[in-house]
Amino acid sequence: MTRRIPRPPSWLPVDAYILALAATVALAALLPARGTAADVAGAASTGAVSLLFFLYGARLSTAEALDGLKHWRLHLTVLACTFVLFPLLGLASAGLVPYVLTPELQAGFLFLCLVPSTIQSSIAFTSIARGNVPAAICAGSFSSLAGILVTPLLAALLLGSTGGGFSADSLLRIVLQLLVPFLAGQLLRRWVGGFLARHKKALGLVDRGSILLVVYTAFSEGMIAGVWRQVTPARLGALLAAEGVLLALMLTLSWYGARRLGFGRADRIAIQFAGSKKSLAAGLPMASVIFGAHASLAVLPLMLFHQMQLMVCAVIAKRRSRDPEPPRDPADSASGALSDPPVTVTRYPVAGSR
Repeated sequence: MTRRIPRPPSWLPVDAYILALAATVALAALLPARGTAADVAGAASTGAVSLLFFLYGARLSTAEALDGLKHWRLHLTVLACTFVLFPLLGLASAGLVPYVLTPELQAGFLFLCLVPSTIQSSIAFTSIARGNVPAAICAGSFSSLAGILVTPLLAALLLGSTGGGFSADSLLRIVLQLLVPFLAGQLLRRWVGGFLARHKKALGLVDRGSILLVVYTAFSEGMIAGVWRQVTPARLGALLAAEGVLLALMLTLSWYGARRLGFGRADRIAIQFAGSKKSLAAGLPMASVIFGAHASLAVLPLMLFHQMQLMVCAVIAKRRSRDPEPPRDPADSASGALSDPPVTVTRYPVAGSR
């Protein structure tokens, strides 16, 4: 008889990239970069971050972004969830210090709340749940674009000296490593956009490889500095519990808040999935610039939250996909012509980390 290999439940997203991140962290723990190797890795990481944001700028279609502004109420709602509600909850986490979280973990928890929303996974879950996919695409894109400016500014305002000694030099480094490459990508998009579109798969590997390099460099610095001695199993469990509460609150507030604002079902699905998520792809490079040598502990909450949001939202999306078509109610008509557009349910890859 042939033995059947057990497989994980269909609702559980097995994210190969998360496994690659975990392997990178393990490699940094066993073989951290030291001396000259650390200098080379640090320089390569800096260049990789700049390359990432250049590619972000070169890929973003200004015409598509302007066209998406037609549904401005939905986008403002997602931005409010991402850059208002999340930061307020992050500030409230200061009450967990020192009994639940250490100051360093709380700084990472707060930084997690400042990061922009995802793009790929928001689209994937919105599609599976039969929501407004075009709105999810635009909302995720707007959030990522706004995050290039808003996340560093909020970090400077809310993290203060916790963010690795945030100063004028830090702000200049952010402008040079994040904003300038992004603007350069936008300016050169006319000439390089076609090339990037033709080599999308290869550039996706560049994206992910660059982030793995950033993670390896950050965790190597943390290992050499001995910061991981501060993370006990009890602290790690407390961090997971705090993040579970954070995700549950945002899923609830985004869903029922959108209903209270008069959005229809399809729009509420897009708002919930885009407004409750945080981007690993955008957050990790930003953390390496904002926190510097303190980035290893700062990115831990974001990495854990990313996998948690994938697992929980996969369950929610699967259940919503089995819901019967709801009758049109006053909320649907109040949200305008874009409330419940005909949407083709397409299986986007859930494993995207943006």
